[in-house]
Amino acid sequence: MASDKHKPEILAAEVVAESRLFKIESLDLRFSNGVERTYERMKPSGRHAVLVVPVTAQGDLLLVREYAAGTDRYELGFPKGLIDPGESASEAANRELKEEIGFGARELRPLKEVVLAPSYFSSKMTLFLARDLYPESLAGDEPEPLEIVRWPLSQAEELVTHLDFAEARSITALFLALRVLHSEE
Repeated sequence: MASDKHKPEILAAEVVAESRLFKIESLDLRFSNGVERTYERMKPSGRHAVLVVPVTAQGDLLLVREYAAGTDRYELGFPKGLIDPGESASEAANRELKEEIGFGARELRPLKEVVLAPSYFSSKMTLFLARDLYPESLAGDEPEPLEIVRWPLSQAEELVTHLDFAEARSITALFLALRVLHSEE
């Protein structure tokens, strides 16, 4: 098993494509056995994100349905967003809850830090479980109002088979949240 001390040497790094949101970087690498290869990745931005599984006192999960350009359809998932400069992950999680579902959380429990596709992206996302919700809204940056969907926690495992609930990060967060909730019963 290779350790970080045997990471490939970066011989050259160059931005080969750029858009308003993304920069694609080409990396010329030399591995510890002398083999050289060129890899491409999204250039690290240093900004990370959060995703929150909110659970109401009535035992409902709160999800949002919003348009996703990548799939060109409306997707059902948990509130999420980027961490703003100077903001902690838990502060960002609470802000995103207020912007997307109109609730804050007195209890935010980190579940896990995940990476979407480590071969291409370095950005991390911290998954949270949010409880003890209270009404509070902040203006968000979404181009249209988000549809809030209440889903009974007792039927959470059925959510995984729902056609619109397909985002891997939301599915991962749901299973991690259920593990915590079941361990407290």
